[in-house]
Amino acid sequence: MSRAARLLALVQALRRRRTPVTGAELAAELGVSLRTVYRDVATLVGEGADIEGEAGVGYVLRSGFLLPPLMFRDEEIEALMLGSRWVAAQTDARLALAARDAIAKIAAVLPADRRAALDEPSLLVSTKRLHPPEVVDLAQLRRALREEKKLALVYRDAEGRETRRVVWPVALGFMEETRVLAAWCETRGAFRHFRVDRMVTATIEEARPPRRRRTLVAEWRRAEGIGPPT
Repeated sequence: MSRAARLLALVQALRRRRTPVTGAELAAELGVSLRTVYRDVATLVGEGADIEGEAGVGYVLRSGFLLPPLMFRDEEIEALMLGSRWVAAQTDARLALAARDAIAKIAAVLPADRRAALDEPSLLVSTKRLHPPEVVDLAQLRRALREEKKLALVYRDAEGRETRRVVWPVALGFMEETRVLAAWCETRGAFRHFRVDRMVTATIEEARPPRRRRTLVAEWRRAEGIGPPT
């Protein structure tokens, strides 16, 4: 691996993580010595990268450091295309359109000899939807998450009983057979998971939850025993 490629790989390894990563972990991932990691980090810092490091904790790359556009590796293209096609096939209309637009943007920056892989993909996703039909627009739920607003739900349980809930959205999960909104429920005073196909209505309220979504996500992860993202 050339030095330039190694520096790019190091930046990508740091960008991929939200929590500190040790020099030893980076060395193992990149297949280089710990001394090389130290030297490469120093080079990146000299180029303006805001990398913070603390003995016994690890390195963190702060946002704002930009590199020239990178050439995608074959597996990176495959991962992007597979994910985009899944989104286009399995989510709501707006997100599907956004995925198709993303595919077009990726195609626009690829050399002609590599665009053929986009027209004749070797990795396919199923277009068959296994989840039950939904009344509520997923775009409405995504907007509530994005704008950090409360949601007023009319929710039907498995026995068909309807209740009214005010919830603080945390995350929207796309499962194989259903879609689920994780949220703090004011009625129950706890985190609950609401199947989208059982929502009768979902209305965005002007009020915001008293805690930011980032805080709610951390609390939800602890309640569910889910570790932090890597």
